[in-house]
Amino acid sequence: MSEALRITASAVDPGLLTLPWSTPLAEWSSRDIVYLPKGLSRHLVRFANLSGRVVAIKETTEEMARREYEMLGNLGRLDVPCVDRVAVIAGRQDAAGEPLPAALVTSHLRFSLPYRALFTQVLRPDTAGRLVDALAVLLVRLHNVGFFWGDVSLSNTLFRRDAGAFAAYLVDAETGELHEMGLTPGQREHDLDVARTNIAGEIMDLAAGGRLEGGVDALQIADGIVSSYRSLWAALTAEESFSSDESWHLTERVQKLNALGFDIGEMSIQTTPDGTRVSIQPKVVDAGHHQRRLLRLTGLDVEENQARRLLNDLDEFRARISRLGDDEEMVAHEWLTRVFEPVVKAIPFELRAKLEPAEVFHQVLEHRWYMSQARGKSVPLAEVLTSYIDDVLRHRRDEATIMGPPTETTALPIIADDEIPEDDEDDEVDWRDLV
Repeated sequence: MSEALRITASAVDPGLLTLPWSTPLAEWSSRDIVYLPKGLSRHLVRFANLSGRVVAIKETTEEMARREYEMLGNLGRLDVPCVDRVAVIAGRQDAAGEPLPAALVTSHLRFSLPYRALFTQVLRPDTAGRLVDALAVLLVRLHNVGFFWGDVSLSNTLFRRDAGAFAAYLVDAETGELHEMGLTPGQREHDLDVARTNIAGEIMDLAAGGRLEGGVDALQIADGIVSSYRSLWAALTAEESFSSDESWHLTERVQKLNALGFDIGEMSIQTTPDGTRVSIQPKVVDAGHHQRRLLRLTGLDVEENQARRLLNDLDEFRARISRLGDDEEMVAHEWLTRVFEPVVKAIPFELRAKLEPAEVFHQVLEHRWYMSQARGKSVPLAEVLTSYIDDVLRHRRDEATIMGPPTETTALPIIADDEIPEDDEDDEVDWRDLV
């Protein structure tokens, strides 16, 4: 008797039943496959269309698929940057009744790219540094919630552009462990050591393939994650002591953490018996300080650096229209409708898959600054938009469908249905209305 297909999912998508689970993943036809770049993996991974969205399918054992499915669910509830789980498919059999591997299905993170697809010809030192810094931030966030990764690498991470930097997302939780009581220093150091070794190997592999800019030191790049991690971890967790009459240090510590994009959920404060010294240490630190503020004010859900940049523009708009005493939410709505949305809607439909709206807005602000600097005066936003679209955006590759390097892990891209903007007559904007 043939075994019945078993699907585990928090919300079952009927489209899962239409995928060819009785066929080995390596033999799926081009009708079922979406060709997008992917990182190196010890397992076979393919992208597929599922009810108008793109999902990643990984063949593995049923035990490992279920374990990773549960882990991704736990990390999602902890608000850690990672891919969203979709389903576990078990009980697969081919036409002859022979068993096939189980499959883990996760959502494709739109506008995200594996590190190998983030450069056209060679990897420049500044790009490598930004990738490593992003991975260090991700590792700190994971360790902060008690997650031991076990296999930290660029290949197990996806990256999204974040206002000149990158935001890193965990894409492979297969080796991870979640510890409710937190990680020991030894566990954190082990992850750091694995990260340094893996990153050095990945950069050396690029060098061997001629994809590394001359003079770049792979070991120096790999060492960067150690220094970045330790610097950030100390800023978030180190104990600080000061005189009791220097209470302003409390406010300074909170503001420093906010500037790094973190919020303090709890602060441990201790004083000496004679009251001359005070020691403070953050107890619970949550990432996404600027993200949460922007989401509350505007409903925009973007990356942390993008949120910081948009909030700066919002604050400048508030000062420019002389409404510093007005309700913040009202001003934010006015900025959203008068500034942000017109810029986004001014982007031609055929170019909207190039970058996320928040990243486009950030780059328009950057372009305006450079143009103003070159002319020595402020340039109208309508003129900036025209220049940016024609001289910059039109010549970029589509990041949602970018072609990676010609390796066994990448293939020619196609545009997914959910990444093509719907036509909307209301999106037509007269650029002369922009200021």
